[in-house]
Amino acid sequence: MHTDQAHERQVSQRDPFLTVLGERVRSLRARKGWARRALALVSDVSERHLANLEAGVGNPSVLVLRQVARALDCELLDLLGDEEAHLPERLLIRELLQGRDDAELRRARLALAGLYGQPGQRHSRIALVGLRGAGKTTLGRLLADELDVPFVELNREIERVAGCGLSEIHNLLGPLAYRRYERRALEEVIQLYPDAVIAAPGGLVSDPATLNLLLSHCCTAWLRTTPAEHMRRVIEQGDLRPMAGNAEAMDDLRRILSERAPFYGKADVTVDTGGKTVPEALSTLREALQLGKGG
Repeated sequence: MHTDQAHERQVSQRDPFLTVLGERVRSLRARKGWARRALALVSDVSERHLANLEAGVGNPSVLVLRQVARALDCELLDLLGDEEAHLPERLLIRELLQGRDDAELRRARLALAGLYGQPGQRHSRIALVGLRGAGKTTLGRLLADELDVPFVELNREIERVAGCGLSEIHNLLGPLAYRRYERRALEEVIQLYPDAVIAAPGGLVSDPATLNLLLSHCCTAWLRTTPAEHMRRVIEQGDLRPMAGNAEAMDDLRRILSERAPFYGKADVTVDTGGKTVPEALSTLREALQLGKGG
């Protein structure tokens, strides 16, 4: 009786995350048709440790999880990700994409975007992406005036949707809430504006779902320049929010740009605004988008 009570108490105290993790390991092992002993041999993890892991009462290290994932011929994220990651079609699609280079993956993404997006409306919306200080607002307003379409600054739409300022969203609600408002604001802009020039927040590319939404519904241009030029322009704007109190501001900016560059690079065109006057940069943007002056 005492043993049964101890077992019940142990089950009731299981962490929900560890419970789900254990179920996924057990499910993947079953898919292989392996007994637990076989997984123990292949993964070099003790059978007792695996039993605790599958029961949701173990607390495995990252290294142990990596060994188990390798033995099960899956990614670590398959153990930690959401349930949809295990759907057969998702697994088969991932297998098709395994080992493809960036150019091949881009073709696959564009094909999927064409299948599920709205290609007929895509080129009537122009979205400008890039770090702050690249010229998105300045050039976006001018381009919208030339094309006689609305100019939409997505940051302002985020504030409208949230009912408060950006700083309040970040400070009071946190980055996850900000990303939700950002996604919702973009969805509303796409619904409301069949023709527009949109200035996207610099960090939008950090959320793959929101970036895919933008790429699928807009013709996108990455406005880029050097880190030094970004910094100079932001200082001239009197706004150093991301760099406030940071003695390593330039290093941080370079790191941010380096990490985001591959995602900014998914835009349809890239326009270097460094060392150019506003009219020169606008002309370069117009040419890159293959727009005649005045539309």
